[in-house]
Amino acid sequence: MRKVLQQLKQYKRATFLCIAMAALEVVVEILLPFVTAQIIDKGLEAGNLPAVYRYGILMIVMAFLSLIFGAFAGKFAASSSSGFAANLREAIYAKIQTFSFSNIDKFSVPGLVTRMTTDITNIQNAFMMVIRIAVRAPLMLIFSYAMCLYISPRLSAMFLFAVVFLVAVIGSIMVVTMKIFNRVFRKYDDLNASVQENISAIRVVKAFVREKYENEKFSKASSNLYRMFVKAEGLLAFNNPAMMLAIYFCIISVSWFGAQFIVEGTLTTGDLTSLFSYIMSLLMSLMMLSMVVVMISMSLASVRRIGEVLDETPDLAAPEKPVMEVKDGNIVFDHVSFSYKHGSGKNALSDINLRIRSGEIIGVIGGTGSGKSSLVNLICRLYDVNQGSVSVGGVDVRQYDTEVLRNQVSVVLQKNTLFSGTILENLRWGNPDATDEECQAACRAACADEFIERLPDGYETRIERGGANVSGGQKQRLCIARALLKKPKVLILDDSTSAVDTATDAKIRDAFARKIPGTTTIIIAQRISSVEHADRILVLDGGRVNAFDTHENLLKTNAIYQEIYESQVKGGGDFDQPA
Repeated sequence: MRKVLQQLKQYKRATFLCIAMAALEVVVEILLPFVTAQIIDKGLEAGNLPAVYRYGILMIVMAFLSLIFGAFAGKFAASSSSGFAANLREAIYAKIQTFSFSNIDKFSVPGLVTRMTTDITNIQNAFMMVIRIAVRAPLMLIFSYAMCLYISPRLSAMFLFAVVFLVAVIGSIMVVTMKIFNRVFRKYDDLNASVQENISAIRVVKAFVREKYENEKFSKASSNLYRMFVKAEGLLAFNNPAMMLAIYFCIISVSWFGAQFIVEGTLTTGDLTSLFSYIMSLLMSLMMLSMVVVMISMSLASVRRIGEVLDETPDLAAPEKPVMEVKDGNIVFDHVSFSYKHGSGKNALSDINLRIRSGEIIGVIGGTGSGKSSLVNLICRLYDVNQGSVSVGGVDVRQYDTEVLRNQVSVVLQKNTLFSGTILENLRWGNPDATDEECQAACRAACADEFIERLPDGYETRIERGGANVSGGQKQRLCIARALLKKPKVLILDDSTSAVDTATDAKIRDAFARKIPGTTTIIIAQRISSVEHADRILVLDGGRVNAFDTHENLLKTNAIYQEIYESQVKGGGDFDQPA
């Protein structure tokens, strides 16, 4: 809660002004029934018309003041709650940018989206209610009861019965509904996950005619959410009958006993009229408080979920005195073991020892799940090792400033993303200061110029979100060009030419040799033809180094490499299948 409220920042003043305006509004409204009583007693019953005018003008002034205070309270409430929500979104978004992949895996993408949308909206609405209604309702309750005591202490005693009854009913409802709302927001994550998965994979869904299955899956998640909300709202519906029961009890009691007190002469007609007004204010204040409690109970679940993100400590800790320069592309793996879930006992990599000289071209090959992507993720420190160390340029990657390291270790991952914007804007993710000529040169090296020049707008062609309007091979070539613009010391291609034909793959490799001759290049590939010209080839099997040698030597000495080679050369299929 403390970290969430810290995001008020510059909106604290608006918050306090809202509370002050709401308090002044209550004070003025409380006095209005009292003035009404004076009009009846000292004006109408006494036949004193000037008194009626006097108190009437006073009522108009007080009503006008109440309107002004209420309007300003609403304005300040809207400003502070909207600003608070905006600050929360910015804080969560900034925090996510510091997360490692393992931090993001912990929350899941749908879970983070829910926190930044539904949860923050809940907190925004609850905060607005708290600074307005949660201030107004208790003050109205206290002042109304104080005025009732002032007018008739004996009649005020019966209000306590109604208050105790309502508190018991509303409290019981709140205890149950809070537990339900805690479960509701966890179900929101499931719903968002279903939507995100379906939309991102819509082509696959349609290709396999699975629309009906996806509809049923979504309907199930939506129905679970519906049933929980119906259960919670069904319980909350008892608020109104309980409130009306208390109101009618008070009205009948006040009418009965008040009439007797008027006959006795201990109560005036104006006082009885004021009591009715204060009864309604008192009980409506309780109703407003019950609404606030509902909203707060919903928002507390959201506060906890957002607090989890803000309290999360990034796995990748920054060093106190970071190294700000990568000397060269020399890479050393020293007895490295790595697991995606610490303490699970299931290592993705085990006891990896490698020495890669600066400027070498290294091929990496192996079956699915052999640890190829895990290996290269450690070089640019997308994850940290569990044991051992990874060094680049003679320095442990954990000693570098993360931005400096990643600017010199350029990665083209298996699932690269293009962002909405022009081709040039996407390319300049690699180097914001790159000239048009440098961008074009990088595209020629990645063989992306071939299709860009055929586009009507060339390099100004707009890319749709996620690269939806380009093919898989075109997207890969643009991502390679983007990586080349960084002019890195180390270039990692994680199966990044899988969607291009063999001839284009060969052209890209030739361009690397000419354009970045001093850069260490690591190529993960499914095809032997993509790695056979590398200086050395790393064969991984079950997260361990099976062999690390030249193409010629591996063909003579390594059974796994021989099997892969034979299966592809003789048309036996993918290397994951037996030759």
